[in-house]
Amino acid sequence: MRETLQEMVGKDIVVDTRSPWMYIGRLEAVQSDSLLLRDVDVHDSGETALPKERYVLSSCETGIKANRRSVYVSLEYVVSVSPLSEVIRY
Repeated sequence: MRETLQEMVGKDIVVDTRSPWMYIGRLEAVQSDSLLLRDVDVHDSGETALPKERYVLSSCETGIKANRRSVYVSLEYVVSVSPLSEVIRY
């Protein structure tokens, strides 16, 4: 998985976790136990009525609403990672 993630460095990505938290930002680095993201929208989906997928679609349409300059995301909690450009708009 780390080799595949290395190919995404420099791209805007969506990181889904095992918690209500999701992260949308530019992948800066893949480390042994974490991902370093820059210009990140850290979103707690438990705080809103908007489902995660609708929130991601909104980010595709309006751009990333960064609320952190950088964030380290533990790989232990990551469920999936995908390039923002590959989100299917429906």
